[in-house]
Amino acid sequence: MSLPINTYLQDDLNKRKDQALYRQLQINKDLIDFCSNDYLSFARCPKIKQKVKDSFNVAGRFSGSTGSRSISGNTAQAEDLEKRLARFHRAEAALLFNSGYDANLGLFSCIAKKDDFLVCDELIHASIIDGGRLSYASRLRFAHNDAYDLEKKLQHASGKIQNGQIFVAVESVYSMDGDIAPLKLISDLCKEYKANLIVDEAHATGVFGRQGRGLVSELGLEAEVFARIHTFGKAIGCHGAVVVGTEVLRNYLINFSRSFIFTTALSSHSLTAIESAYDQLLSEKFDNSYLHELICHFKSDFFIHPDFYLIESTSPVQSLIIPGNERARSISLALQAWGFDVRAILSPSVPVGKERLRISLHMHNSLKEVDNLKNTLNEILA
Repeated sequence: MSLPINTYLQDDLNKRKDQALYRQLQINKDLIDFCSNDYLSFARCPKIKQKVKDSFNVAGRFSGSTGSRSISGNTAQAEDLEKRLARFHRAEAALLFNSGYDANLGLFSCIAKKDDFLVCDELIHASIIDGGRLSYASRLRFAHNDAYDLEKKLQHASGKIQNGQIFVAVESVYSMDGDIAPLKLISDLCKEYKANLIVDEAHATGVFGRQGRGLVSELGLEAEVFARIHTFGKAIGCHGAVVVGTEVLRNYLINFSRSFIFTTALSSHSLTAIESAYDQLLSEKFDNSYLHELICHFKSDFFIHPDFYLIESTSPVQSLIIPGNERARSISLALQAWGFDVRAILSPSVPVGKERLRISLHMHNSLKEVDNLKNTLNEILA
């Protein structure tokens, strides 16, 4: 006889607790933020807040979306914003999604078909993995940021494929390690093997490239990349995402992407928040150089316990490897007790033995706060 459903579920939760894998939601107040993805501090920007507030009083706009964009939820505001985003990111067209997860799920689940190959970096985001699973494409993984291993996988796919397409998926900046993909090498390989390159720019948007256009733009590779995903929940400081590419790709997603077709559209105030954030990027006053100065300052003179190490990264994501779920979690809690909001990332979110403190740096962090964090870390680990 089967167990009652709640007993069955609780058994799985208990196993997670026994393995030190149990997750709980927490709210930390009055802690110094070294945790969020708000790299440019846009989520707390008074100008953006005011514009969102004012948007509720615009004549003809609803507080809600009223439906999906294929039915009642499409607006001139959404279409104008997409045109603006396409121009900003130097693409032919753009299509908004409700989150980065929705964008990747919707793109990868419909773009790759049964006769196709999807070749992904082994550390690619879960949303791309899930999107690939929903497609019927054959899937291959290559060693993280390893162009040599990617070429081996492309050779394999090229030898097997008949009438299909090959897609290569990478992140420009990896969300857990904070390191950067060798995009020029990857782009050259894709061109050689006639593969379509897709780049998730979630953690590069606002941080790299002129006016925060992303790493693809910084390297001048826009014409070499089939699709880019720019999410707004990180440095842009709001919610949603956009896929940029060709007009054909936009029309294809409107017709085949289930996470676009069957979801409620972004509301007007969400669109206004995105517009306002991009106003900041386009402003003559926009300057993210302090963020990069802060990153260099954090890494300089970083002396730490010999059992641990910092992954090489020039992005705001700085990951300190502290093997073991319990050890990483206990150090994170100790830092929180000292007033620093630093969270542990545990397996299976990262590989076993690569558990870590994921330290995020922001425009609202001071040099003194960074120094105090490093000093406190050394005291805890001594």
